[in-house]
Amino acid sequence: MKRVKLRFAGLEVEFADRGKGVQQILEWAEKGTRFPVVVFGPEGCGKTAWLRQAAELLRERGYHVVYVNPLQKEYLAHTDAKEVAKALAEVAARALGGVGAELAYAAFNAARELVRLRKRKVAVLVDDAFQAIGLGKEAAFYVKSLLGLIEYPPESYERIVAVAATSEGLSRREIGRHLWAELKPMWNLPKKGFEELYEQVPGPKPDVEEAWRWTGGNPRVLAQLYEAKWDANEIIAQLTKAKNITAGFATKWRKLLEEAVEDPDALWSAEAEELANELEARNLIVYNVYDREDWLWIDEPPPEKDLELGIGKHVAWQSPLHREAVKKALKELA
Repeated sequence: MKRVKLRFAGLEVEFADRGKGVQQILEWAEKGTRFPVVVFGPEGCGKTAWLRQAAELLRERGYHVVYVNPLQKEYLAHTDAKEVAKALAEVAARALGGVGAELAYAAFNAARELVRLRKRKVAVLVDDAFQAIGLGKEAAFYVKSLLGLIEYPPESYERIVAVAATSEGLSRREIGRHLWAELKPMWNLPKKGFEELYEQVPGPKPDVEEAWRWTGGNPRVLAQLYEAKWDANEIIAQLTKAKNITAGFATKWRKLLEEAVEDPDALWSAEAEELANELEARNLIVYNVYDREDWLWIDEPPPEKDLELGIGKHVAWQSPLHREAVKKALKELA
């Protein structure tokens, strides 16, 4: 397997191997996806890296591949259909000056055109589409369009692989109301993959175990720590501002938050449902975590419970530093 090169905190690194996640891509390559697969998980958990590696693996296996990231205005077109690649490039150029929604729709149109051109194996991989096009009905209709391509193609085909990734828990709920997609969670990097990535980070750095306790395996948090010269307090301050964890918010929910920073499963109750919805909307937690059966997950599931990393059976903080940002707000109330 050729490992793709990825941007990481101003560096170029190799894809940190997700053994099971890579195997799932290879299985899809052999049979296609019966439904669009919607992959959700914590912000920065590695969905983009995994999708970029998926594009390369599928290309190696004879697929015509379209990959887009509407938020980053990025795209890849692994195809000999020059008119399709050109059309996608033109949309990407226009997207640079505005929102990325048009690029998300262009990926679908490109995949449909490849099928119309009788390309036998087609893959469409869409990263963070829903934040660009909308988290509610728009997200659901986009997934329905991908399903329509699989079920009602313009021409016959051999296999289609359709995958969309999101970190938005709210879009997961909207899509889950229908039977248009297979929802698959992804967690942060497992220990082995995290250590592979960590070893590619240059310069003086903390012990890998300390980095693991700060990040819980989240690659984006690792990148932020590297850029902050390993000052965890700087990242906590950034998260506090970015997630709008104000004194008013901490005061309103003080009792429940104090319980949740000790054990996130404290949010798994009727009393805490409103707070859980708010934390999920701010991408601070993952709510209603799937059972840890391997077949339910992309790559390896998180542990059943690990309070040091902020992982409960039903609810988990997206990373230990997400939890620490809430802890900091609570301490400042004292």
